[in-house]
Amino acid sequence: MKEVEHTHKTFHRNKTVVVMFICLAMFLGLIGRLVYLMVFQSEYYTQKAKELHERERSIKAARGRIIDVNGEILADNKTVCTISVIHNQIEDPERVIEVLCKELDLSEEYVRKRVEKYSSIEKIKSNVDKSVGDIVRAYELDGVKVDEDYKRYYPYESLASKVLGFTGGDNQGIIGLEVIYEEYLQGIAGTILTVTDAKGVEVSEAGEERIEPVNGNDLYISMDMNIQSYATQLALQTMETKQADSVSIIVMNPQNGELMAMVNVPEFDLNNPYTLPETVNSENLDEKKKQELLNGMWRNGCINDTYEPGSTFKMITATAALEEGVVTVNDNFSCPGYVMVGDRRIRCHKIAGHGGENFVQATMNSCNPVFVTVGLRLGVDNFYKYFKKLGLLDKTGIDLPGEARTIMHKKENIGQVELATISFGQSFQIAPIQLAVTASSIVNGGRRVTPHFGVRVASADGSESKSFAYQVKENVVSSETSETMRYILEQVVENGGGKNAYIEGYRIGGKTATSQTLPRGSGKYIASFIGFSPADNPTVLAMCIINNPQGTYYGGQIAAPVVKQLFENILPYLEGKE
Repeated sequence: MKEVEHTHKTFHRNKTVVVMFICLAMFLGLIGRLVYLMVFQSEYYTQKAKELHERERSIKAARGRIIDVNGEILADNKTVCTISVIHNQIEDPERVIEVLCKELDLSEEYVRKRVEKYSSIEKIKSNVDKSVGDIVRAYELDGVKVDEDYKRYYPYESLASKVLGFTGGDNQGIIGLEVIYEEYLQGIAGTILTVTDAKGVEVSEAGEERIEPVNGNDLYISMDMNIQSYATQLALQTMETKQADSVSIIVMNPQNGELMAMVNVPEFDLNNPYTLPETVNSENLDEKKKQELLNGMWRNGCINDTYEPGSTFKMITATAALEEGVVTVNDNFSCPGYVMVGDRRIRCHKIAGHGGENFVQATMNSCNPVFVTVGLRLGVDNFYKYFKKLGLLDKTGIDLPGEARTIMHKKENIGQVELATISFGQSFQIAPIQLAVTASSIVNGGRRVTPHFGVRVASADGSESKSFAYQVKENVVSSETSETMRYILEQVVENGGGKNAYIEGYRIGGKTATSQTLPRGSGKYIASFIGFSPADNPTVLAMCIINNPQGTYYGGQIAAPVVKQLFENILPYLEGKE
């Protein structure tokens, strides 16, 4: 019995020792952990504690400017303010609500909801004019923060609106060059850090810590504001006098693809891009319908839309035919006023026909039967070969968003009738910029250039700069064919259908077109003209498209005179800049 009792006592004594040992080990472990955290990890946890008591506000970076070839600023910034509230710091919420409703022209319901919301910081309104922000700041209301930042500003309002584009509420690009060059223009936002106590109230003694923003780079473009302004004026006059739906003008250097102007009237106010035209009754529009109308208003017809080019496409047919040797400038033809393709009678615009004419005269007369004949000589395989060689089935690569592709028959679906209509610019669709670039290839010696506005980006102080390079595809047309085409197209302006673009003392080449919009029989037409100068070595090419003009609708009568007026103004101007 005594032995059993002794064993129990020994067991309990040993158990107590074990428990004490375990407790001691745990205590030493905690001490070690505490020493580790306080000594070796003190910096880490000090930073974490600081972060728990820091409040961060963003500082917008100044967006890079967009600057034309003459140094004119087309897109700039103006100082605005962002008004925010911090719930835990507001001492008189009713006063705050009263002031913000009054000065920011906001509803009480809207402001109260944000003032009473328990959050670290709540934005009330951004893009507030600086003068208004200064007034709010002067009230010295606890819990109300007025931070200065930037809003995009366009000095020339609607000028080149569909090219420049605009920015959204957080200063990001939405359309146009603003979105394409976003990575260069946007800059890097800064921050304001403030320290708060456990209740979220700022500790004034701690002050503010600022990380300054990095401003965006300036974008220098090839657009010439003077040419853009004059082309816009001409387009507006034409749209008004011809009661047209829209007018587009492209002006570019065919040698390197630099775009001097791109006009699409009607344009819109870049400083108020969400305001629909006065002609639109927007009172009862739902959001979906309004957005559709806005998308249409922002649409750049020169690159986003396609159309049947009509007779301006005869430049491509002529070029391919000359390259393949199926026609020469001296080949003779006879036009009775129509041509039969299978059982289809295709008429000439001159009902009585042109009679006997050589190929140069047929181009001057824009004679459909002759071009049908030449197109059939070429054949489907050769025609398609030049579509590809000239780049007509690819995009041009222009530095603007939403470029439309050529809408062309599949090769296997092109029969004799389709081939005949393609040869004089019908039964397919093309974007205006594509036709302008292809025309440039034909007259510049045979190089396909990439159309573009962007020339270079540079930091605001000019310390850093990056120039852009663009692809050039050589020998898409032989230099001999290019020279022949320049000669033929100069004859079109001197003595043919493009004579209304003739300017005494200048060598002008070009081609007119009048095409019908789909569906056929709608009574709507598109008048256009492509011109270039000097005809022997062109440095400027211009294209005018008039959509649905009323009254006279022939390209030679209403589009060619527009390009003539443009050239009369800009050719001496460009000579003066050399």
